Amino acid sequence: MPKPYGVQIAVDCRDAHPLADWWAETLGWVVEPSDPAFIQRMLDEGYASADDTQTYKGKLVWRGAAAICPSTEVGDPARRRILFQDVPEPKTGKNRMHYDIHSGGEDIDRLRDELVGRGATYVASHAQGPFRWHVMQDPEGNEFCVS
Repeated sequence: MPKPYGVQIAVDCRDAHPLADWWAETLGWVVEPSDPAFIQRMLDEGYASADDTQTYKGKLVWRGAAAICPSTEVGDPARRRILFQDVPEPKTGKNRMHYDIHSGGEDIDRLRDELVGRGATYVASHAQGPFRWHVMQDPEGNEFCVS
């Protein structure tokens, strides 16, 4: 029987670093730390060019990519991880896959309002039997639900 594979979810976006910050705060996760010394060594040794990097919040980082994970899993090869990566094309339609954020019993209306205050867009509310959820969009228009 094959072993299970580790999975990383990748999200295409326009500006990876700010979107990673937003999602890290939203999920209570952390942005994985950058290693400026390693990046500088890659530049110095010719493995990377200045076009591959940028300065974000005063630190040298890889251009166009940032990842988040739970703080207790940083550095764990089997960690849960979401990678945000810049792509040149704009988002043109509804996501085929999206996140469902389970509030753990919190008031989802209050959570919706908090997320809107941080840059999310409220789209719609739905209910099925005793279950309620809000459809939202992150600051770049990627859909997610809060239940």
